[in-house]
Amino acid sequence: PALRRTLKDLGLDYVDLYLVHFPIALKYVPFEHRYPPEWSFEVGGPVIHDGVPYQETWQAMEELCNKGLAKSIGISNMPGALIYDVLSYARIKPAVLQIEVHPYLVREQLVSLAQAEGIAVTVYSSFGDTSYHEINMAPKGPEFTPLLTHQIVASVAARHGKSPAQVLLRWAIDRGCAVIPKSSNPARLRENLDLFDFELSPDDVKLISGLDRNMRFNDPANYANRAIWAS
Repeated sequence: PALRRTLKDLGLDYVDLYLVHFPIALKYVPFEHRYPPEWSFEVGGPVIHDGVPYQETWQAMEELCNKGLAKSIGISNMPGALIYDVLSYARIKPAVLQIEVHPYLVREQLVSLAQAEGIAVTVYSSFGDTSYHEINMAPKGPEFTPLLTHQIVASVAARHGKSPAQVLLRWAIDRGCAVIPKSSNPARLRENLDLFDFELSPDDVKLISGLDRNMRFNDPANYANRAIWAS
């Protein structure tokens, strides 16, 4: 029902790719109660867990492919152990894993695992903290250096005659990942597309990857820790 409603809203017969956002089951919010449901059953209320196994969710996703409503299906924000669990019962293997990745969160093992299993990796938050300030999820204080102004990123950008943003996106591409930056600024949109007339050297990639702090801005556990179980 959720995908059919989305298709109706978009005026489409199918989508090319449909993802499970977080591997955490939440209490169902009926359309007549509120649409879109967002995170909470009640606006401003707690996040309410539901006891739905991921296998049940994935089998429902596979039915979307069987019915022609989605050409491909994928997963998001999922650790390696749960990926192996999905692969143990999936009739249709996830086409894509979408995860937070940037130089402060390199995730070499998880990216390599997915790619070894033939799962394409799409990364979000390529610029690190930039999209989290407006929702108060970005670190503050003089001890934190934003990636877009980090000296190492800036020096690599200057060497290639590119912007720090372009270098951060190219760093992910050179690791075999797809990037999905967002902007409503026409100049930045053009800049974000202008990535294919240069490549980072292996030394550049290694230097930028050395910034890894295992720092996540969007962690499912943050939502799980403030949730309650549905009765």
